[in-house]
Parts: sequence; C-alpha cells; structure tokens
Amino acid sequence: MGGRASGPPPLPGGALRVWRTLGAVFVLLVFVPPLVLLVSGSLTEPGLPPSPTPQLVPDPVSTVGYRQAVELGGLLRASLNSVLVAVLAVPLSVLVASLAGFAMARLAPRTTATVVAASLVALMVPATALLVPRFAIFRMLGLTDTLVPLIAPALVGTSPLYVLVYYLAFRALPAELYDACLVEDLSPMRTWWRMALPMVRPVTAGLTALTFVLTWSNFLDPLVYVYDRDLFTLPLALRSLSVLDPTNFPVFLAGAVVATVPALVVFVLAQRRFLHHHDPDRNGR
Repeated sequence: MGGRASGPPPLPGGALRVWRTLGAVFVLLVFVPPLVLLVSGSLTEPGLPPSPTPQLVPDPVSTVGYRQAVELGGLLRASLNSVLVAVLAVPLSVLVASLAGFAMARLAPRTTATVVAASLVALMVPATALLVPRFAIFRMLGLTDTLVPLIAPALVGTSPLYVLVYYLAFRALPAELYDACLVEDLSPMRTWWRMALPMVRPVTAGLTALTFVLTWSNFLDPLVYVYDRDLFTLPLALRSLSVLDPTNFPVFLAGAVVATVPALVVFVLAQRRFLHHHDPDRNGR
C-alpha cells in the first residue's frame, strides 16, 4: 500500500496568521454584538416596560433577573441534568465515532466504499423521521421520562457525519505509520489508541466541541422523552421562561446567558487546542 496522496502545500506561517486574524474579526463582528445585547438585556431590571431601543448599559443595572430565572425556571436543577447528559454523551459519542472511523479506514477499499455510501444515505434521513420509531422503542423498554434516550444516541456515535470525519482523518495519515505499527506487532486497538488518535487531536477537539454544543442545546429530544420537571434540561427550562410577559423578558435573557456560557467556554477551549496544534512556530521548535 502506498503512502497518502500529496495534497496542496501548507500555507506559509504569515499567510496562515492573516487568515486566522480575518476569521477572528469575522467571528467578532457576527457573534459578539448579539452576545453583548444578550448580556445587557439580562441585566435590565424585571418588571419595567421594555425599552424601545437596545441599551448597552441598562439603567439601572440589576441581577434580579438571574435570581428569578433560577427560582422560576429551575435552572440549577436543569443545568445539572444538562451537565450529566453532556458528561456521559459527549465522550462516549467521540469514542465510538473515532473507533468506527478508524475501522473504516483499515477496511478493504470495496467494503469501505459500501460503508461510506451507507453512511451518506443515513445522513440524508431527516432526524424527525426517526422520532416515532425511536419513541416506540424507548417506550417499549420503559425508558421514557428518563435521561437515557438523550444519552443513547452516543452509543452509535450520534451522527454518521462524525464517523465520516474521523474516517477521512485516519485515512489521511501516512501508510508508513500503520506499517510501523504492524512491525511493532501492535494490535488494532493499540494502534488506534497510541498512534492514530493522538495524530488527529484537532479533529477530536472540533468534534468534541460540536457534539457538546448540539447535546447542550438539544431541545427536541427532551421535549419528546422527558415529562418530569425535575428531569428538564436547560432548553426545556428556558422554554418555560419564554412564556413570561414582556416586562419579565430580562428573566428569560438571564436564563439564556446561563445556557450560553458553557457552550462558549467549550468552543474557546477547542479553538485554542486546534490553533496551537497547527501553529507552525510552535511545531517548528
């Protein structure tokens, strides 16, 4: 088996930094203003008539909305439920997807083509088309009104897209690395763990962040499977706050801030991991 096909040469360090700067400026222009208005609105005192124009610094500044969001929406309990689901589902999903992608990369070409085609077909199936059969299965198993249906998709990697991304990443590794593992008599599992997985850390960081954001913000599945208020996740708790009257809209915005901060933190950590891995100055030392 020959080495991987040569691709376009990597960008020089200066050009790479320019593109990173442009990307950072784009993100700032697109995402920061709504976040600023979100935080500003959450600091408005509840009970006051809505302002006709957005205010960057509300007068008076109040944190009452956060306290009422916790009391009325049960955000503390909902946050714990969301954290539990994310802590279990995200690592399991990434683990299963990486194993499946590695297995696909080591299959025979014809078998790989068949599996990739099946994965692409599965990607075209709308998620809503699976709600009824999934609900019937979980109800038959007595797992509705629990958090299990929210975690169970991680057992199959959550999405075929994650498996395909890992497949492409493992397939791009030089064949000589796999040959060296064979010479060292490493088992497939040890090859995956000791050689392949460390080589695709940026992919793992990106998919971990994506999986966390999608799991954290998942509204449809909790709405279908969870009925007990004590098992509500953050999206369901926010839904209960969204029905408040306009004078209490800062309470809903405060809940939205609480739900947004963890996703932002995970995204920033994943971005730092990805950029540091591809920094030519750091890697050249």
